[in-house]
Amino acid sequence: MAEEVSYHRRHLPEETCVSFSSAQGVIIFKRALRANTMGPYFALAEQFTTQAEPAYCGLATLVMVLNAMAIDPKRVWKGVWRWFSEELLSCCKDIEEVKKEGISLAEFARLARCNGAACDVVSGEDSAVDEFREAVLANATGRHGDRGGPCCEYICCNYDRRALGQTGQGHFSPIAGYDEVEDLVLVLDVARFKYPPHWVRLADLHLAMAERGYALVSPGVDAVGGGGPALGCEGGCLLEGYDREGRRLGGHHKKSCARCGR
Repeated sequence: MAEEVSYHRRHLPEETCVSFSSAQGVIIFKRALRANTMGPYFALAEQFTTQAEPAYCGLATLVMVLNAMAIDPKRVWKGVWRWFSEELLSCCKDIEEVKKEGISLAEFARLARCNGAACDVVSGEDSAVDEFREAVLANATGRHGDRGGPCCEYICCNYDRRALGQTGQGHFSPIAGYDEVEDLVLVLDVARFKYPPHWVRLADLHLAMAERGYALVSPGVDAVGGGGPALGCEGGCLLEGYDREGRRLGGHHKKSCARCGR
């Protein structure tokens, strides 16, 4: 009887990726930290998780950012604790289907809104690399609202691994920081059983999103100070003001945080 094939991690392609914990990765991190372009990192690092199923990358990414924004799910996870986990994100698509095929970027956006977040989608075909760089830099430097803390907005990328020289195809993960010197972004890869967190060239990641895109996620208006689910699933998750791809009608993408209004 043939032995069942299994794997223990993959090697990051050195041509496109720099491991976060490598000597070079640490140098880049320290430089970005001194430049104040690691705004999202610490809140995301507190919530960094490994996807529980091979197709749960979208759910794991969303769980990370919902918990990083301290949104109250208003329902129990386990025991007496309210906390976002992947199995709680089943309101828009049957969880068994997600196990088989994952979620699309539009489904990611609907799930985010149904669980108390504001979410705008930018499709890869509508995003120039300079516009993406501008969004990343604004996010990485952080903006301060009335609480005096960093602005709660996160960039969640939906990309094709093959464009980065990695194995696999479609994947989700959040961006945790930016190094302006070498034009690198830090990807906290939620498939930690496969790849560690790594730095990649911003232009390479933008190219990898060409047929997909990214989502800008921030606390929803009803989530501030209280949490969600704030928006519900009425109308089959097609929410007023958004099209079926999760994009704001009129072609205007949200430029500010729902928490601080800036």
